[in-house]
Amino acid sequence: MLIKRSRDIASSEITPPGIYARRREFLQAAAAAGVGAALGAGLTLGPRSAAAKTASGALQAIPNLRESRFSTDEPPTARDDITSYNNFYELGTDKGDPMRNAGRLKTRPWTVVVDGECEAPGEIGIEEVLSGFPQEERIYRLRCVEAWAMVVPWVGFSLADLLTRFKPTSNANYVAFETLYDPEQMPGQRRPVLDWPYVEGLRMDEAMHPLTILATGLYGEVLPGQNGAPLRLVVPWKYGFKSIKSIVRISFTEREPPATWNIMQPREYGFYANVNPQVDHPRWSQASHRMIGDGFFAKKRPTAMFNGYGDQVASLYAGMDLVKHF
Repeated sequence: MLIKRSRDIASSEITPPGIYARRREFLQAAAAAGVGAALGAGLTLGPRSAAAKTASGALQAIPNLRESRFSTDEPPTARDDITSYNNFYELGTDKGDPMRNAGRLKTRPWTVVVDGECEAPGEIGIEEVLSGFPQEERIYRLRCVEAWAMVVPWVGFSLADLLTRFKPTSNANYVAFETLYDPEQMPGQRRPVLDWPYVEGLRMDEAMHPLTILATGLYGEVLPGQNGAPLRLVVPWKYGFKSIKSIVRISFTEREPPATWNIMQPREYGFYANVNPQVDHPRWSQASHRMIGDGFFAKKRPTAMFNGYGDQVASLYAGMDLVKHF
């Protein structure tokens, strides 16, 4: 999950000239960071990216990028760490399994079904998803925090931009998500470690908040399989288990939808998953964390309420008991 400090947020959507200029330097650094694991052959990312891999085997770069106003000024975590230390149980429960098994995941063709409480339900292909949004995609450098933390330079767009296309009705109080279920491509699903397929949900106002994004890439390149290709959820003020990957269905619902970890361990994982350092997990403290790269014996850093996004999202929970609704 993700941390952002309020002082890093610009006052408008327009990228300041200094940041825009530095984005060229940032992308050049990203290109030198390494190629990571290969995806399935022939992956594309719509009209703006012809193929997932270049002739050299590197992942396809995403053109026309600009910094998001929500980006932190902290340097991003090394690409190798972001792509090799993953929680993606569909590809294996060990942190290194997703990278080892990512080549099994074929992300073309890829269709997302959108249904439920909306006026225009239907199916949408990943190319159409991407071609229907502004030509310039944004880099969101967001801080992800659990027991360990990393600064991830996601490439993505606002979830709200997609949801509004399907015209949710007044009965749409929540948005439910579902991951691909295919044990041939996802060997972790051959074991009953979770109740497959993986499902997740947000309240409607959370889903429509501009901080909630659908990520299509990282480090200026298309999203690797181990990080949830081709489309994953990123919710900056919530813990990482809320970031469902490889999404194939989005449903508008009237009632609170099921969420995998809340189903499996409701005492430990609530539906809301908001970062609240004042409420300990039953088996560990959430008051502090370490950064990947600092080393196991490095001094922990204090965890901020809502991952530091309180100025932007605290109003969503006004009047709620955040101990009860954790």
